[in-house]
Amino acid sequence: MIDTATLEQNGWSKSSDGTALEKTFKFANFVEAFGFMTRAAIHAEKLNHHPEWFNVYNRVEVKLTTHDTGGLSELDLKLAGAMDKLAG
Repeated sequence: MIDTATLEQNGWSKSSDGTALEKTFKFANFVEAFGFMTRAAIHAEKLNHHPEWFNVYNRVEVKLTTHDTGGLSELDLKLAGAMDKLAG
C-alpha cells in the first residue's frame, strides 16, 4: 500500500481543504505529456477511478479525489502511485 508520506516525497501535496492530492508532471514535450496521459487513462479506467487533469504543452496538472466519499480514498493513493511509475 502507498501512504501519503511516500506520495509527498514524490511531489504530491494535499489540496488546501485536504480532500484531494495534487501534482504537476513536467515532460520534455507535448508528445511525452500526451503519452503519459494515455497510459494513465488506461490505468484509471482499470481502477474505474478517473483523475481531474489539465494539460498544456509539456505540463500535466493532476488532482485526485474520490467524489463519492467527499475526500481521499485508497483509489486515489493507488492511482497516484501508478502515475508516478508511468511518469518514470
